[in-house]
Amino acid sequence: MIAPPRHTTAPADRVPVQQKIAYGLGAIVTIVAVNSVVQLTSLVYVVGLGISAIWIGYAQAFPRLWDALVDPFLGNLSDNSRSRFGRRIPFLVVGGVLIGVAFWLLWTVPRDWSKPAMFTYFVVASLFFYTVVPIYAIPHGALGMEMTDDYHEKTSIFAYASFIGNVGAIALPWIYFLANRPVFGGDTVNGIKWVCMGMSVILTIAAMVCAFVCKERKFQQASTQQRVPIIESFKTTYRNGTFVRLVTAFVLLIVAFQLVMGFNNYITIFYLYGGNTDAASRLMAHNGTLWAAIGIAGVFPMTWIAKRFGKRHAVLFALALIIGGNLVKIVCYNRDYPYLTMIPTMCLSLGMVIAFSLVNAMIADICDEDELASGLRREGIYFAVYNWWWKVAVSIATVLSGYLQRLTGFVEGAPTQTEATLFSLRAWEIGLPPALCLLSVWLLLKYPLTEARAYEIKAILEQRKATDPAGA
Repeated sequence: MIAPPRHTTAPADRVPVQQKIAYGLGAIVTIVAVNSVVQLTSLVYVVGLGISAIWIGYAQAFPRLWDALVDPFLGNLSDNSRSRFGRRIPFLVVGGVLIGVAFWLLWTVPRDWSKPAMFTYFVVASLFFYTVVPIYAIPHGALGMEMTDDYHEKTSIFAYASFIGNVGAIALPWIYFLANRPVFGGDTVNGIKWVCMGMSVILTIAAMVCAFVCKERKFQQASTQQRVPIIESFKTTYRNGTFVRLVTAFVLLIVAFQLVMGFNNYITIFYLYGGNTDAASRLMAHNGTLWAAIGIAGVFPMTWIAKRFGKRHAVLFALALIIGGNLVKIVCYNRDYPYLTMIPTMCLSLGMVIAFSLVNAMIADICDEDELASGLRREGIYFAVYNWWWKVAVSIATVLSGYLQRLTGFVEGAPTQTEATLFSLRAWEIGLPPALCLLSVWLLLKYPLTEARAYEIKAILEQRKATDPAGA
């Protein structure tokens, strides 16, 4: 693999460090909130409260489908906003406050209710949560894409977001551990409720810092452009072959792991530790902390690889790590040496941080390509449609995951599981993700928007703006 010619970022394209840090703090909001819900839901509602995994699968899927429907409207609304405070900032303020409230409500389910009533509570709380998340998340993603015009500086912005977001994510694996401390009387569900209340306050503060420090670079240009109806904006993204190829590859990656979401926790609790949740929670906490630590450290090799060889090659390298890391679980799920699971954790974390740190920077390049063709800046709709694609896929995969879990013979609320069930859980959790990830590799082998092409587009856009300043 030969490195392409190096480019130096022009001073005008550099984003001040304080804005990058603030943007990274804003990334904590969605990284921590959404991932906490994904990781804690089965532990609270299935393991803790004994509600059917299939019920919970539907309860998680329907709100995500609603979320997916909301995303394009918010993306288009944000692109067409002409507030004196900007296109993105007002949404960050309102969304940041609402996320804090919605996040805590998810874990305050009344314990004396029947299981159907608790299930209904979770559905309603989830609908509220996944309605307010895109109010913040879509404008935040679009903001990062428009903070600079430079190919490498885009990588830098999202590297900061990934680094700081993963610093915040260090808390995630310890939520379950903290909730099991004696101060909560051995009641894990009650412990999670109070730990998450403190987290909701931190999330809202982080959102406010992002909203009041970051600056919108494209607001003046966008304020003079025509408003585009949502249907037309939606169609535009689907006509962009580069965007469709990129999004499909990442959707496959996300679905690959969503189909077996939670299996790793069950394998840890019931296979490695025979149902001992306290001992399992320690390994889960250590693995989660390692995941976050690698995610933090992985930003540095990611930035180097992306600048040296381009974003496409960096993502292909990440996919190779993910595939290999998952397959090594064949030997690392070992009852005698449970901490061997740290090996796949390192590989998967590094691969994921590289891939998902770069996808937004790659979509930002695609937005420049779209401006070249249309003359419009519409980061909001591109980021929203990317989210729409994977949320619909994740919703379907979440439902299928519940049936897949039932197929393994898993019994909700049981203190132990059969050996046949534990083997089936491991077989699906190890084998399915690499198979789908290979399709992602195939799609990205011919990804056309290279570094050279990105800088060619940038030069043409700058020449156009110099010729027609009113359109800039």
